[in-house]
Amino acid sequence: MKLHNKTYIIAGVVGLLSAAISCKKPGNNNSGTSNTGCNGQVEMTPYDWVNPPRFPQAELPADNVMYVERIALGKKLFYDTRLSNNGENCESCHKQSMGFSAKDVSEFDKGLQKMPLENLAWYKNFMWSGRIVGTLEDVMFAELTKRFKTDFTKINEIQEYKDLFCKYYGTDNITPELMAKPLAQFMRVLVTKNSKYDRYTLGLEKFNYAEEQGSNIFFTEKGDCFHCHPVLLLTDNQFHNNGLDSVYAKDIDKGRFNFTGIAADMGVFRTPNLRNVALRTEYMHDGRFKTLEEVVDFYDHQVHMGVKNVDPIMVKPTKLQNNGLKLTDIEKQQLIAFLKTLTDDDFTTNSYFKP
Repeated sequence: MKLHNKTYIIAGVVGLLSAAISCKKPGNNNSGTSNTGCNGQVEMTPYDWVNPPRFPQAELPADNVMYVERIALGKKLFYDTRLSNNGENCESCHKQSMGFSAKDVSEFDKGLQKMPLENLAWYKNFMWSGRIVGTLEDVMFAELTKRFKTDFTKINEIQEYKDLFCKYYGTDNITPELMAKPLAQFMRVLVTKNSKYDRYTLGLEKFNYAEEQGSNIFFTEKGDCFHCHPVLLLTDNQFHNNGLDSVYAKDIDKGRFNFTGIAADMGVFRTPNLRNVALRTEYMHDGRFKTLEEVVDFYDHQVHMGVKNVDPIMVKPTKLQNNGLKLTDIEKQQLIAFLKTLTDDDFTTNSYFKP
């Protein structure tokens, strides 16, 4: 789109009056200068949200209606290192190939494991401690202002973004609240729903013997995993002390207590989503376990059952009597075989999510 400038000069006998009227539309601008005006939002393509079969209905915010173009803008921002001051972007900590998780713990979060970005449209509690309650827009605002400390003076000097925000949100004044919106839309479409487990629940594929036995262990009192990791979503998005520690050696081990200051929240963490769990290399809030075998061993016989506020699920009478689950080695491998059915290759290779 070309830029058209018209200047009208009115001359009089007594004096000369000049007025320049400039009209600019969002589009190509090679000058590198800021917009002098925004012509407003353009017509966009509505995004057809399809709730996955048997999933609870996701709540979509009315003040951030989803459009294909806005999602594309959010994706562009997700991969843009200019949002940070150190060359990082969102993808630095959230790799698609790992279910939008990543290796190593977060230095910014003082050693917390990088939680995966998947099926966030169904969440209201965010972060390990649940320190953000609300919407993905709230999360993205916090990421921009606290984690990245995005320089919005710099952002507002990027003509491309001024044009895009003008076209898709009707203003070229880019604020943290505004930038959070397209980022939230991109996060909202990171939906994993086509694992072998999903196809099994829909009757489209069968489990092998080990996977079937592992599913039975997971969804019965035998393994007792399903209370915190329920069918389909595989997280209750609630908070539990799972008996991981009896002494909270690191500040981050205190969990939700660091946010609420309530003694009953000591060592309490939000339940992680187990989808694509086999792709991760860091388990528990601090990444202390590196394999699924270590995780299963912990739940089998290493839980600190004497912790004052340990979740009642962890200290059921049979567990107290047996000092754990007491799974056999074969049963442990069957449980892991089931956990591997939660990997969604479509999600981890989907070109729609790539830059």
